[in-house]
Amino acid sequence: MSEMNSAADIWRSAVKLLEQELTPAAVNLWFAGVESVALEGDRLILSAPTDYKKNLILTRYLQSVKKVLNDIFAAEIDVVILAGEELEKYRSGAVHRNDNTLIGSDEFTFEHFVVGSSNQFAYNAATHVASNPGSSYNPLFIYGESGLGKTHLLYAIYHQIHRDHPDYQTIFIKGDEFTNELNEAIRTKTTDAFRQKYRDKDLLLMDDIQFIAGKEQTQEEFFNTFNNLYEAGHQIVLTSDRPPSEMSRLENRLQTRFEWGLLADIQPPDYETRCAIIKNKAILLGLEMPPVAIEYIAQHMTANVRQIEGTVKRLLAYRDLMGEDINNENVGRAIRELIHAPDDCVPSPEIIVEETAKYYTMEARQILGTSRTKDVVQARQVAIYLIRSITNLSLPEIGKVFGKDHTTIMHSLSKIETQIKTNRDLTEIIRDIKSNINSRSS
Repeated sequence: MSEMNSAADIWRSAVKLLEQELTPAAVNLWFAGVESVALEGDRLILSAPTDYKKNLILTRYLQSVKKVLNDIFAAEIDVVILAGEELEKYRSGAVHRNDNTLIGSDEFTFEHFVVGSSNQFAYNAATHVASNPGSSYNPLFIYGESGLGKTHLLYAIYHQIHRDHPDYQTIFIKGDEFTNELNEAIRTKTTDAFRQKYRDKDLLLMDDIQFIAGKEQTQEEFFNTFNNLYEAGHQIVLTSDRPPSEMSRLENRLQTRFEWGLLADIQPPDYETRCAIIKNKAILLGLEMPPVAIEYIAQHMTANVRQIEGTVKRLLAYRDLMGEDINNENVGRAIRELIHAPDDCVPSPEIIVEETAKYYTMEARQILGTSRTKDVVQARQVAIYLIRSITNLSLPEIGKVFGKDHTTIMHSLSKIETQIKTNRDLTEIIRDIKSNINSRSS
């Protein structure tokens, strides 16, 4: 999973549940000043104002925090609390020798990656790059749908390289975060520091590179960053939900460079691989899974590794928290709950507007305002289209969000529906924004 309703929203929800689990007074006393930093995979990163408060939470309240996060996600979430220099180091993006907690737990290694026919090529490519960084297959470009293990391989590459080359400087970043950092650097006139941060590393790991497509300044900056690292013989590993050739808004010069190295795709796992994933996850969690339960999950969860692992974690929670046996009835219940979970957290219009505004590099208030400039009108119409396609709101209800009548909403919908029939770029923009929205709800 990546962002649910953003790390900040998740932490706000968790604090509310903690007030029920503990007391509002205790939460106010011990959690004041604790803030969310990021949600990375199955791990929530928090910051504490002092080392004392960090250590106190870890010793006294960590299990309570994990419990409420389990209630929110219906899955086990790791918690990392940073303070002082380690927080500064994390925010700087520099990952050094002993910072495994900052880039994924030891669970995300090659040893814990289940290999099958659907991911064998990508796995072999990743292990080769980890053993010979910068010498071949540079860049390594791994692509495939969400939840199939791309990020796991990024973490695994990091762990092996830093085991073998402890002096390596590494940076791990998501495509949209790279854009956000660049925008902030431009705003604060710190682009030189931004460039130095990215161009003096031995290893660049970028997740979801597709989000830089269509952003002119971001592509220009990444083009130069790529060239610097490549010419210095430093390893670059990128992941995406599609191959470079299918990114219609990606500059040709970047597409060419992404294809210089090796493209490796990951497909949904076959039945045998799904069974192996379930067995592996159960062993890691100390859970005994009857063969019939393993087969049942493998037959019903076919596309997404993350959901398969989430089902196993759910069964562990049934056993530990409810004292329930692992049988087909409970397996079926766990599967149903995970499959239907997204329906229970349909993103709000506010989130859709926020993500649309973020994509177009503007403020949400501009989209909700009355500006008639071309860029704002386009973003507003896209937001209206997304709200209509994702939520159950009626036209008049959508109109209230924007202060418009339902005929104006109908006009906006008609405009976008007509454009996407012939405009491949717009179709891809909508796909990317929707992906960002969904990542805040999964």
